[in-house]
Amino acid sequence: MKRFLIHWLVIALALWVTDWILSGVSINTYQALAIAAIVLGLVNALVRPILTILTLPITILTLGLFYLLVNGFTFFLASKLVSGFEVSSFWWAVLGALMVSIVSWFVGKFGGED
Repeated sequence: MKRFLIHWLVIALALWVTDWILSGVSINTYQALAIAAIVLGLVNALVRPILTILTLPITILTLGLFYLLVNGFTFFLASKLVSGFEVSSFWWAVLGALMVSIVSWFVGKFGGED
């Protein structure tokens, strides 16, 4: 349970930073931020693995760059499922997913325990 809460807080922090930096991503309330972090985690756990397997040939052909679009799609899907979490376009979703990944990695690398 502790690990889930830490993961949820890291995703929420990454979403907050993304909202702060990118003008195409906006989160209206703290409640929307909390729900968006949970929904993004669920979409990443349930939908992204299926999309990754289905798009594996094109991901290999593009040397992994297509995976950025898969992440962007899951980010965009999460924004459509949560009221108060807005993404202007698909390309903002790709950039937002990249930003959330970078912030999450940074927090995990420098702010967490092994």
